[in-house]
Amino acid sequence: MNFKYNIKQRTNTIQGLRSFKDTLPKNIKKIINKKGDIYSKILDNWKYLVGNELFKVCYPKSYKGSNRLNSSTLIISVRRGYEINLEYSNKIIINKINTFFGYDVLEKIKLIKFEDEIQENKKKEKDLKKNRFIKKISTIKNEKIKNSLHELTKLFKQR
Repeated sequence: MNFKYNIKQRTNTIQGLRSFKDTLPKNIKKIINKKGDIYSKILDNWKYLVGNELFKVCYPKSYKGSNRLNSSTLIISVRRGYEINLEYSNKIIINKINTFFGYDVLEKIKLIKFEDEIQENKKKEKDLKKNRFIKKISTIKNEKIKNSLHELTKLFKQR
């Protein structure tokens, strides 16, 4: 093994394979140890920490560590209408996260609501398609075909 002493980052290195964490500069290591490590572990284990019901409805958006003025907070995005469920299980989640890490990592949880945009967009698309089909059907000159297409659209609406 060859020892190198001319590297600014490390005092001693061994030639060969080493972990990715060892190749990072010291400043980046500090940032990852402060914020990134906790947030990434929370993301990885979110289903275990929260449970199946809340897992489908919310997800962690960001983590802010504690400093002199502020306590450590986890910001969670919650689908509208499920805020109360998460608010009641707030202390349970904090306790689970703190026991998972083995020390007090989290003190507060902040909730942010979000709309279910996917369902709203689907409704708008359906309305646009209905209007488009109705306009196209109204341009047909043959009355029998027009009536049969209207009846067909009524059958699709019932399903």
